[in-house]
Amino acid sequence: MGYTEAQKEATARYNKKAYDRIDVIVPKGKREVIKNFARKQGKSTNRFINEAIDKAMTEKEDA
Repeated sequence: MGYTEAQKEATARYNKKAYDRIDVIVPKGKREVIKNFARKQGKSTNRFINEAIDKAMTEKEDA
């Protein structure tokens, strides 16, 4: 059974309520580099970026 239109709409409503979006602009080609790097570590691009942000913020607080 496929992903229905109602499921897509419900997911979109949930995501809009539960998450904020941040658009990151990178030079042409860097998106693929980041994606491949994250994949090699067994992570999604989103997870990799979120963890990198959390790490940088934690390190700055500890300094």
